[in-house]
Amino acid sequence: MTRAQRQAVVQAVKDAPIDLGGELELLRPEFEAMVASRAVPPDVATASMELGPVSGLRISAGATVPGRTVVFVHGGGFVVGTAASAVGLASAVGRAAGAESIAVDYRLAPEHPFPAGLDDVVAAYAALLDSGTPPASIAIAGESAGGNLVLAALVALRDRRLPLPACAVVMSPFVDLTLDTSSRSSKAELDPALSTSALRRRISEYLADTDPRHPLVSPLLADLRGMPPLLVQVGSYEVLLDDALALVRRAAHADVDVTLEVTAGVPHVFQTRMAVLEEAGAAIESIGRFIDRHTQRP
Repeated sequence: MTRAQRQAVVQAVKDAPIDLGGELELLRPEFEAMVASRAVPPDVATASMELGPVSGLRISAGATVPGRTVVFVHGGGFVVGTAASAVGLASAVGRAAGAESIAVDYRLAPEHPFPAGLDDVVAAYAALLDSGTPPASIAIAGESAGGNLVLAALVALRDRRLPLPACAVVMSPFVDLTLDTSSRSSKAELDPALSTSALRRRISEYLADTDPRHPLVSPLLADLRGMPPLLVQVGSYEVLLDDALALVRRAAHADVDVTLEVTAGVPHVFQTRMAVLEEAGAAIESIGRFIDRHTQRP
């Protein structure tokens, strides 16, 4: 373990000028600027694409297994982020998995509250199936609010009797919008990225008039039977730690093949810090092995 690296990452997150609970007219450009400041390897290539009614980015990095695809859903509290801001993490996951990544540009709240973003993720995945990509060659992955949308999309797809992807990966998933978790308070002093007040503000914008206990809003409360193999990664410093732990318990009780990886002393979506944190690189490599193990080779 690299204690100095972990401490440096936590301090860097504290020092960042990003307040998830801030005003959107400032938060959105600040978020995009922060992500743009992180170098992407020179061999990463992107191309705009359409998945039915939804826009996205096709992302390639390194050698790929023909046909293997990662559908990637960015985070940002349902209100910030774009497919472009996801390129760094989506390309890293794709490289580790030997897959092409497709980042989905779903609609954001408050302009487009629930279920707009979820509908876009479902539509993008369905369009990928319609294009001829077999579900056994597809993984779906997301971080933070994107993890919420990944799980909700899987529930919606199952209920519509559409073929599910081969596996799913969620990083620091935000899956209980009731905020009924003990880590929300017990980790408040340790988490440098998220606060309860910020989460409440973004939840209210995403929900509009929807009950936070709706299973497609809080997929922790959904029936998870029939979900594909699931990998859950989270840091021990997160106010969302209990979201991940409870999700794993719920999935296990629903007979889902589920794997939990908790990394000590790291903050929300620590996987984005690959350049400076060994644990981030290890987590990405674990995701790659998981996707390689569960997706079909031609």
